[in-house]
Order: sequence, then structure tokens, then C-alpha cells
Amino acid sequence: MNKRLMLLIVIPLISTSLLLILLWRMDTAPAITYFPEDEQTRFEETGTILEMISENTRDSYNMAWTSTSVSEQELYLRQDASLLFNNGQLLGVRSKWKENTDTIRIEEKFSAEDSNYFQAISFHHGEVHYPDDEIKSIHHMTYDQLYVIDSPSTVLESFKTPETDFEQEWARLLDHTTEQQLVYNWKRLMAHFDINEDAYYKIPLTDLYKYNTKPLPSLTQKQTNQIMGQLWEGIYKNYVLNVKNLRGKTVKSYIPLILFDKRSEHLMVLFEWNGEKERLIQQYPD
Repeated sequence: MNKRLMLLIVIPLISTSLLLILLWRMDTAPAITYFPEDEQTRFEETGTILEMISENTRDSYNMAWTSTSVSEQELYLRQDASLLFNNGQLLGVRSKWKENTDTIRIEEKFSAEDSNYFQAISFHHGEVHYPDDEIKSIHHMTYDQLYVIDSPSTVLESFKTPETDFEQEWARLLDHTTEQQLVYNWKRLMAHFDINEDAYYKIPLTDLYKYNTKPLPSLTQKQTNQIMGQLWEGIYKNYVLNVKNLRGKTVKSYIPLILFDKRSEHLMVLFEWNGEKERLIQQYPD
């Protein structure tokens, strides 16, 4: 049996390989709230890291998922949220908040088996309070990904960006499998809400971090920053907090799709939550 045929046989096992349902740990304030951007305050450090830390047994391995942010000074409120996806499907959510601190660190360990494509995106947020009840905010997004190859005929291996021919072949197969599943889900959502997809720029939630320093079409970076801050306010309230409401129940969801109106008037967030199709609409600021 040649290597490619062997890989194609192994691929269908992907998506059913997790050894446990990750704890949906929530340490949540009522909401993440966007306030006007504070241009005088910044983050000194932000990051999201996915690592394979050890081989657990012959058939499984241990993973670490970490999100960290440090503001240059203690802020009235610091709050971060991190979302983890596996082959396009939601695997875990972590949220943490603290008052009068400069640092938020989220750490989670879990076990998995077989070959997988892990993606994590984090939103780092801080409220800056000034005299006379003036409130401003800062935010930043970070992202990481990890391919883990766990095949009976190869040594357990992980990589973030494929370099060798072997890694490139596996990455193509995992990317293709993930993309097929996501596109099928997204097209069903757009059909359900009767959306003309040609009228929108389509961006997966996991790609939003690219707009930290890249403006949306026809908009400035300052406008984009505000739209992203308000977008994450809605995602937190309507997507992340769903986890808290479903504690102890099976959760099935895929990477949400963000649709940015080509006329620069509004955006939509499409996602499915345990079979329920949802749409959020956000008008652009004037």
C-alpha cells in the first residue's frame, strides 16, 4: 500500500479522535464591552500557543493550549477569551477576567489521538477608566495553529508550517478535509438565511487576527479596529457565553463565518449551535 493511499484511509478517522470533551471552563464577567479606543495604552505582550507536549500512550498524545496578555500598566478590568477548533469544529472555550491587573493567562491541557489540525484564536481586552467616568478600551487578537500527525506507520510529529514533502502532503489533506466540512456548513447557513454571498467578503473567525494591522476594504485601520472590537463584543455575548448556558451538554459547532458587506454598511456572523442556525447583524459605525 503506497503512502498516499494509507493517508487517505487514515483521514476519515479525523474529527472523531478526541479522547475527552474538553472542559468548557468559564470565569466570565457579564460581557466584554467595547469602548472608544485608548491610543495612550497598549499591550506589552500578547500570544496564543498550541503545543504537543508529550506522547501519552501508543495511541494518544497530550496537548497544551495557552493564551497570555500583558498590558503596560494595571487596568481597571482585563478580560480575555480564547476559542479552540479541531478540524474546523469547536473543541473548547476559555474565558478569564480580573480587576486591577495587567496580566491574564489562560492555560488548558487535553489529550487527543490520530491526526488533527488545531486552531486557536484569542481576543485580549482591557478597560481603561479615567476621571469623570470616562472609559476607553484596548484590544488585540492572536492566533496559533498546529498540525499533529499520528499515523501507525510514522513517528508522532507536530508542526505549525509544513516544510518537508511529508508535512506538506499531510497539511494539504488536513486542510482539504477541514475546508470541505466548513464550506458545506457555511453554504447551508447562507442558503438558510437567503444570503447573496457575492455581496460579501467571507472571512472565517480564525482569520480575524489578520486585521490587527490590515484594514477592511474601503475602511481605515481606525475604523477596522472599532468594528473588530464591537464584533468581538457580539461574539462573546452570543457565541462564547453559549458554552456557559450549555454546561455539561454536548456542544457541536463549527468555525463561525464573518460576512463583511462590500458596501461597507454592515457585517453578519453566521454559525450553527447544536443544529440551531444563528445570524448576528452588526451595523458599521458612522
